[in-house]
Amino acid sequence: MPKAHQGDTPDIIPPEALLQGYAQGIFPMAESRDDPDINWYTARKRGIIPLDSFRVSKKIRRIIRKKEYRWSVDEDFIGVMKGCADRDTTWISDRIIKSFRVLHDLGHAHSVEIYKGDRLTAGVYGVTLRAAFFAESMFQRETEMGKVALHHCYQCLLAGGFRLWDVQFYTPHLAQFGCVEVDAGDYGSALDEALQYPARFGG
Repeated sequence: MPKAHQGDTPDIIPPEALLQGYAQGIFPMAESRDDPDINWYTARKRGIIPLDSFRVSKKIRRIIRKKEYRWSVDEDFIGVMKGCADRDTTWISDRIIKSFRVLHDLGHAHSVEIYKGDRLTAGVYGVTLRAAFFAESMFQRETEMGKVALHHCYQCLLAGGFRLWDVQFYTPHLAQFGCVEVDAGDYGSALDEALQYPARFGG
């Protein structure tokens, strides 16, 4: 398991440790926003969204057709992370935000932003490693706009040639988008395959 808080720069998780962890199918979380420690997690049952099964409701499709918003990629990565962390309890610590900023600068972490006027109203972010996308979190400040962000994230994955969309855990909320639960063996096989191919977020 990566030594997440034994790097040369103690205020961040070394990017090589983060990428090594994701390549092994594990992901980092903290206990709170101020927690300096990092714990690594996996799941015996993993949530994934097959790229050929993603769906949104008719209501969301109508919102998308109206185009009363603007969307972008990597325009405000830290703003999206902070939006995701802005809740009563969060696993996204300041240390994780600093660490993912480095991953973003290296081209291994990306965000999708949704704007109403100049206001960031929703977003989603995750880590990319070859043709695997590890979705980390999303937020919304207006009803349904998080779902719109997820739709545009899907577009980026499809255009970029991704093969695995990992959402960590299956939930009823994610099931509406096509999320399914797979066992650890099947997940490991899908991850190994995705790591054999190149991909580029956004196409």
